[in-house]
Amino acid sequence: MPHPYVLLSAAVSLDGYLDDTGPDRLLLSSPADFDRVDEVRASVDAILIGAGTIRADNPRLLVNSAERRAARVAAGKPEYPLKVTVSGSGDLDPEAKFWHTGGDKLLYTTDKGAERAEAHGLAADVVPLGPDLDWHRLLADLAARGVDRLMVEGGGRIHTQLLQLGLADELQLVLAPLFVGTPEAPRLFGPGGYQGGRLRLTETRQIEDVVLMRYEPTAPGTGPRATPADHHWLRLACELATLCPPSRTAFSVGAVVVAADGTELARGYSREGDDPVVHAEEAALAKIDANDPRLASATVYSSLEPCARRASRPAPCARLILDAGVRRVVTTWREPDTFVAAADGNGLLAAEGVDVVVLPEYEERAKAPNRHLLS
Repeated sequence: MPHPYVLLSAAVSLDGYLDDTGPDRLLLSSPADFDRVDEVRASVDAILIGAGTIRADNPRLLVNSAERRAARVAAGKPEYPLKVTVSGSGDLDPEAKFWHTGGDKLLYTTDKGAERAEAHGLAADVVPLGPDLDWHRLLADLAARGVDRLMVEGGGRIHTQLLQLGLADELQLVLAPLFVGTPEAPRLFGPGGYQGGRLRLTETRQIEDVVLMRYEPTAPGTGPRATPADHHWLRLACELATLCPPSRTAFSVGAVVVAADGTELARGYSREGDDPVVHAEEAALAKIDANDPRLASATVYSSLEPCARRASRPAPCARLILDAGVRRVVTTWREPDTFVAAADGNGLLAAEGVDVVVLPEYEERAKAPNRHLLS
C-alpha cells in the first residue's frame, strides 16, 4: 500500500532523553533550530504527534511564520498542515490547544477509542482503525487523503514503532549539549528489534549550540530508491512542463530542486522568462546561490532526463547538476533522439556517482506537452 514520506523529527540530550522529570518542559533546541523546524512544518502536508505529547506539552503545533503560511496558500495548499494524533483509548482533553488552533485535525484510534472520542466531542475527524492501532492502515489512509509528506514530532513510543516497523523514511535528530541523567525520564527510542540495519548519515549541521543530524533508515547495500515524496515532486515537475512556451525545436520540460529536508529551493521550466533556449534544470539551478550548502544533499526532479549534449549552451544540464554538487536526480522520460542522438544524461550522472532514480509511471505526463514533437 502507498504511504506518505515519513519524516521523524526529535531533539534529545547527549544521553538520549527527550525531557527531564521536572514540572516544566525541558527545551532542548535553540531559537534558530525552532525556526528550522517551523520551515520543515511549512513544507509538509501533515504533522503527527501522539496522545502523550498532547497531554504532557499541550502544543498548538502550528507554522508560526506568517510568510511561510502565505507561501503555502500561494502554492494552493491550506494555510496550515493537517494536524494528526493517535490514541488507542480516545481519551483526550477536548480543551487541549491541539484541537482549537491551526487547520484541520484527524484522530486515529481504535473502534472502542472512537466511541470515547465521540463522547468527548473532540474537534476533529475521528478515524477508527479496528480493534488495534494499525500503522499501515493509518499511513494508507493519509495517502488516500492526499498527504505526500508526513512529519512526526513524537513522542518516543511513536518514533520507536515507526522505525521498528520499517515505516520511517528519514530521521532528523537534534543533539543538545546537556545531560538529563535521570533514568525515569522519557527516552527517544525504546527497546525492541529495528528494521533497516545501519542508518545512513546524509547531513550534519551546527545550528547555534545544537547539532542537526539527518539519517536515512536504509539497509546496507541498497541502491537508489524512490520515496513517497519523490512522486509528489516529480508530478510537480511534469506540471511545470505545461507552462513552457510552445516550440518546434525543443522539448517542454519542468524541474524542481528540493533540499533534503523537503524545502523547495527553486523551480524552473524550459524557455522560462526572456531566455528562449534556457533548459528547465538550468533555470531552476540559476535561482539558487551556488554556495548554498543544501545543494550537496538536494534532489533535482526533472520531467525529462537531464541533457548530456546540447547546441544552445556550452554546458549540458547533466554537467550543470554535477557542477552544482547535487548528488541525486529523479526523472521519468528518457530523452529521445529527436534533437540529439545517443543522449544519455542519466548515464553521465550515474558515472559521476549521482543517484539516479527513474519513475517510468510518469512518462506519459512528461510527454503530454510534447506530443507535437513525437507524432
